[in-house]
Amino acid sequence: MDSGIGLLPTAAAVRRLRPDADLVLSSDPEGMPWGPRTPADITEHALAVARAAAAHRPDALIVACNTASVHALPALRAELEPGIPVIGTVPAIKPAAAGGGSVAIWATPATTGSPYQRGLIRDFADGAAVTEVPCPGLADAVQRADEEAIDRAIAAAAALTPRDVRAVVLGCTHYELLVERIGAAVQPPGLPPVVLHGSAEAVAAQALRRIGASPAPAATPGADLTVLLSGRGSALPAEALAYAEGRLLETVDQTVDAAR
Repeated sequence: MDSGIGLLPTAAAVRRLRPDADLVLSSDPEGMPWGPRTPADITEHALAVARAAAAHRPDALIVACNTASVHALPALRAELEPGIPVIGTVPAIKPAAAGGGSVAIWATPATTGSPYQRGLIRDFADGAAVTEVPCPGLADAVQRADEEAIDRAIAAAAALTPRDVRAVVLGCTHYELLVERIGAAVQPPGLPPVVLHGSAEAVAAQALRRIGASPAPAATPGADLTVLLSGRGSALPAEALAYAEGRLLETVDQTVDAAR
């Protein structure tokens, strides 16, 4: 679940680990963006999206959204666990800092400088120099697949990223759809490659561990994909197909919940 298509990287990671897994993708395009909402409002929207997914009786619910993980995870777990394990998303600050050198965290303006993110830096940066980089408009541009707006937002964030940064943490799941473009924007000529750290692969692996399932990438593909947009059955939105992760997911049969 996510507010929008930021769930694609994690869903694609699950698909790569378990091609035989049925997936339910539940998002809230009518309620986007979640970032400017109050914590209580974010929790209300996240619960609605989670309930739509839970109606399909999944083995686990992945909260593939940093904002919802910050504000709504306790409420989601209180309502759904232990029947449905709930796995949140945390920015990959610890592995980024472990690589040595300075680190930048690209995140939404609402998350940048927040007590939550500052706490993660304090607990997991292990003394590394960390620059928090706000990325106004980037998640919205990704959601719309607006190429010009994406380029402008990336350029603005790259201009705020110190040249000596050795790792960039992608603190919004939408940004993981832009790994190559962000990497090119932050790479200074003549310096070693800047490493980008997303959360999708680790979160997908954690979800499998929580339900006692092992990766089986050689499994026969062909599992179902159910898409819920603000609770109603749909196909993948056209914007999702602008990204490789969306096209990967489209290769499986889509089922529409006609009852919604």
